[in-house]
Order: sequence, then C-alpha cells, then structure tokens
Amino acid sequence: MKIGLFFGTFNPIHIGHMIIANYMAEFSDLDQVWFVITPLSPFKQKNTLLDNLHRLAIANIAVEEYPKLKTTDIEFKLPQPNYTINTLINIEEKYPEHQFCLIMGEDNLKSFHKWKNYETILQNYELYVYPRISNGKGENKFLNHHPKVHRVDAPIVQVSSTFIRKSIKNKKNISTMLPANVWKYIDEMNFYK
Repeated sequence: MKIGLFFGTFNPIHIGHMIIANYMAEFSDLDQVWFVITPLSPFKQKNTLLDNLHRLAIANIAVEEYPKLKTTDIEFKLPQPNYTINTLINIEEKYPEHQFCLIMGEDNLKSFHKWKNYETILQNYELYVYPRISNGKGENKFLNHHPKVHRVDAPIVQVSSTFIRKSIKNKKNISTMLPANVWKYIDEMNFYK
C-alpha cells in the first residue's frame, strides 16, 4: 500500500488539512494518507499548543468517517527534537509492508534543502507537493523538475490553525472551518478559549 505522510502539529486539524489529505487520497496514486501528529517539543514550550494526546484525539475524530485517512502518533515515541528522516526510518521498520511518501506544501519544498538528510529523503521517498499561495521567493528550481517530486493540483484553502485558535479565543463562530465533530469536541472541551 502506498501511503502519504502529512506532518504537522494540527493544532487543531481543520477543513484545509482535511481537503488536502482527502484530495491526495482520492486524486493521486496514494492509497491512504496518514496525519503524523508532531509532538510538543520540550525545547519549545508554546502555551497555544494543545497537549499531544488532545491533538491526536481531535485528529482521530476528524478522520472517523474517512477510511482512506488515518492518524499516527509515531513521533510521540521518538526522542526529541526529532527529524523527519528518523520518523521515516521508524515508520518503515514498523510497517515494512507499506511504501511511504511525504506530503508537503510548496512553501516547505522551497526550504527542503535545509532539512536534515534531505538528499537521503529525496533518494528514498517521493514527495507529493500541494500548492500554496506564495510570492515565489526562494524557489527551489532543482526540485521543481526532480523525478521524485510530484505536484498535485489540490485546492488552495486559506485557513490556518492560528486563525482558528484566535477566532475561538475571540468568541467567533468558525464552526464551518472545522469538521462538525471536531468543532463539537473543541467546544465541549473549552479548548483555545
């Protein structure tokens, strides 16, 4: 099975994340997309970041009705700070029957050459890149035509987790920007208020 790994803090997961993940699962050659929930780094205490298990629970609620979308807490068990290359090695050891790929936004592709062991990642894994609205600065021309880089014309959704957190804090109704079951859970748990 070919699985796309979509990394992020997902604080919280929102419709933009869901649209990209579902688009990748339905309109590319990926069989599934797994949300890799990035843990809170002990070196970067952010009071706006929900606890790891809460963010995982919210992501699990979001994917309940989508059989091609899954979550994984594999990074919770790895030493911090963690690098993508370590996660890829660990997940392959745990699930040798699957082929893993990376899903990233165009903005991450531009700085990909700064990632730890990026050459090894590119040698062993395909990258599925979705569009982002950007000013074009720092374009990575080498990777634009690399055979392991696949551009997927997923919809551009300008919703951010930061905007959602601020809106909830300011008592705005942003329920349309989250999966309905996620909004209900966040509201009931009084998160981000």
